[in-house]
Amino acid sequence: MPPPGRKKGEQLSSRAERGQRGSRDYPWLERTPFIDGAAAPFIQVQSILYNTSRPSLRRSVESLARAAEISMSETGSVRAVTLAIGDSSPLRCLEDEDVAELRAICEPYVFLTYTWFAANLGSARGHNTLGLESEADFLFLTNPDIVVSPRTLDYLLEPFARTAVGMTEAKQLPLEHPKDFDAVTGETSWSSGACSMIPAEVFKALGGYDADSFFLYCDDVDLAWRVRQLGLRIVHQPAAAVFHDKRVGLGLAMVPTDAERYYSAEAALILAHKWSHPEIVERILTDFDLHGQDVHRAAAQAYRDRSATGRLPEPVDPNHDIGQFISGNYAVHRF
Repeated sequence: MPPPGRKKGEQLSSRAERGQRGSRDYPWLERTPFIDGAAAPFIQVQSILYNTSRPSLRRSVESLARAAEISMSETGSVRAVTLAIGDSSPLRCLEDEDVAELRAICEPYVFLTYTWFAANLGSARGHNTLGLESEADFLFLTNPDIVVSPRTLDYLLEPFARTAVGMTEAKQLPLEHPKDFDAVTGETSWSSGACSMIPAEVFKALGGYDADSFFLYCDDVDLAWRVRQLGLRIVHQPAAAVFHDKRVGLGLAMVPTDAERYYSAEAALILAHKWSHPEIVERILTDFDLHGQDVHRAAAQAYRDRSATGRLPEPVDPNHDIGQFISGNYAVHRF
């Protein structure tokens, strides 16, 4: 529930109210823990499709239905689960009969909704469209190609019974993310948008993802860092394991498409700018100009066009209290 004086979902009105790490002014600490044992929470699981295959989505839905059954009927940690699917594909991924089939898989533990956006909103804006109006207590932000383990919901909720936890993240398999986390508390720098849980009131107060800045990549890094600006922690939960279907080459190296390379490059530039690292922006631009592929040079030009037309976000975190830029990564890596 929101604290006295603030309506549920109301956005923070000023940068000072958001709090800054290092200022000792963490206004959201007193609102934690987000789970107090009074009532089991309502979770909205949400995914954004883009030409997603039906078999992949069906596998994901089947795993969620089993996890919801355990959390609702066995452990009692969850009151209700909704699966909100948004579709940014040029043509619908699911026809009415496909939706009906998925709903039959979900019943009786998961209520499924399907929205075709009739436009490519990207990951950030798609999730905002689904999440900012949700009545759920928690949002489980996922990719449509993940398969959750049976107690994923339970394990992702557990840390919210502790003080100052504002976001949790599952462990991805078979390619575990290499970023570091505290072996005791699970605290980490940021949380992957493929499998993150966040209190809905935190998501709404922050305005969700920064969809004006990030179309596909780094929206999750930026969101997690803004959660940390509230004085809240990001917790990695190794017990909450999910299988994340990825295309890999020899040596298990991921094989990105040209579109993925482009949006990743553009997002890296915007993230460095937003989190007050102009020297990193210049270094990336120079590297793209001298050594980049066509997609990298196109991303560099798109960034320069944004800069020239005043479409870059206002820089934040000038003292570098939150954002981490370490050897091209956004956290210390374990391997």
